[in-house]
Amino acid sequence: MVYSPLRSFGRFVLAACAVSLGVASLGAQTPSTAAPVGANPSRFDLFTGYSYFGAHGQLKPAGINYSSVDLGAIGSGAYYFNKYFGGEINFVAHPDGKNDGLYTASAGPIFRAPMQNFTLFAHGLAGGAKLGGPNLSNPFIYHNPYQWGPALTAGGGMDYDLPFFNHRFSFRLFEADYRYIHANFGPYTPPPTTGQMGGRANLNGVDLSTGIVTHFGHIIPPPPVTYTCSASPSTVYPGDPITVTGTAANLNPKKTATYNWTSDGGTVSGTSNTANVTTTNLNPGSYTVKGHVSEGNKPGEMADCSAPFTVQAYQPPTVTCSASPSTVAPGDSSTITANGVSPQNRPLTYSYSSTAGSVTGNTSSATLNTTGAAPGTITVTANVVDDKGQSASCTTTVTVNAPPAPPAPTTQALCSITFDRDKKRPTRVDNEAKACLDDIALNMQRSSDAKLAVVGNAASTEKAGSKAAASRAVNTKDYLVKEKGIDASRISVYTGSQDGKSVTSTLIPTGATLDQSGLTPVDESATKVVSRTAPVKKHHKKK
Repeated sequence: MVYSPLRSFGRFVLAACAVSLGVASLGAQTPSTAAPVGANPSRFDLFTGYSYFGAHGQLKPAGINYSSVDLGAIGSGAYYFNKYFGGEINFVAHPDGKNDGLYTASAGPIFRAPMQNFTLFAHGLAGGAKLGGPNLSNPFIYHNPYQWGPALTAGGGMDYDLPFFNHRFSFRLFEADYRYIHANFGPYTPPPTTGQMGGRANLNGVDLSTGIVTHFGHIIPPPPVTYTCSASPSTVYPGDPITVTGTAANLNPKKTATYNWTSDGGTVSGTSNTANVTTTNLNPGSYTVKGHVSEGNKPGEMADCSAPFTVQAYQPPTVTCSASPSTVAPGDSSTITANGVSPQNRPLTYSYSSTAGSVTGNTSSATLNTTGAAPGTITVTANVVDDKGQSASCTTTVTVNAPPAPPAPTTQALCSITFDRDKKRPTRVDNEAKACLDDIALNMQRSSDAKLAVVGNAASTEKAGSKAAASRAVNTKDYLVKEKGIDASRISVYTGSQDGKSVTSTLIPTGATLDQSGLTPVDESATKVVSRTAPVKKHHKKK
């Protein structure tokens, strides 16, 4: 057996890989904050890296041991039919061993178990091996040239997914394979020999590898592009603009998406995910805008969407109105307020009419003038018309109160005259009374429909006072009738209960009533009038 110091190193590497396997297994069970990449594993994996071959076997019957090969390269390609199963082609080169060399090419199934951040795999391969040696040059020289023979491989390993480049690469923490190789070098020639020794070799070796895995494609195809869109606002009046916004999902950021829009009504424009629809001249009804997004011609790289919208007919305006104040005196004014609203904000024109009085104004406010209007209720109508000819009207009322009734007529006390100065003619109307009686006549002339009550009074010390009181009243009436021309039918005479030689006068307008309490009508036919110019009676003494 030939001792190789690097064989101990190879065993150390093997042990380190075993430890790495345990650590990686624990790491795979620990939750990670990184986004899982195992949900959509690659379709094809290409592995290149370093390989160490730990040979265990002899050339028979010479009994010469093969040495481990520390330097080697490995390359493999695996194509996966689904998430777990695929086929692999493997090529390993160990060209520079101490007394030998080895090349293997094999193929077979491979199985994998994608996990979060890690992937475990196992494979079984069969193929051919090109084995040389063992060779030795001192003290004897013998040589076995490279010879092809069958090779079987079984093993597995673990890959760690690298986070950059969209998880394009993985680091193969280890690949540990058991490899069996058989080679027949021909008839055996025992040493010493300077030529081919011959013999047969059966090698059982461990192949340890590490390197970089490059991923291509995906088992699960990328999700298809989806496209949704909506119109805002979805209900408009003719002429109102509409904005349609499309939302595409699952687009490939490495590709450029193109957009286009169509509509079965109006004019649509836009080359991005936003379009504008012009609804001018559209008839009321329902319409649809359709959008299309594409980033390629393959299935799943394009999608359509549709957004309905409705054009509704112009609605007529509405109007409400009120009057302030709603009750006025004759001739007063009231402010009429009309509140017109167009659902589509069309311009409005105002006009007014009334059943009485006059109303002026052509805006939302007008004035009702009640001059000349009879008491009662006036109806004011307000009309609004938009620029499309659609109209609405409202009414409000104003009450014109009747003028207040004049106060009930009342009697009016006029001036009084006294009869104390002429002792001998105590019932005659003297010159002092003329001023008062002239004033009474003037009031009677001003109030041509008024009546006059003349009340004569007597002093309590007078003899035949009632007769004197009646005479004073009759004499006063006589003066007014004859001297002032007052119609006698307008003057009534009474006797009163006041203590004093006097006559009081009361003006009685039409509709007024004289309070006759304490008054006694005078029988004018039984009372003789005493003229103002009547002579003083002379009294003769009895002899």
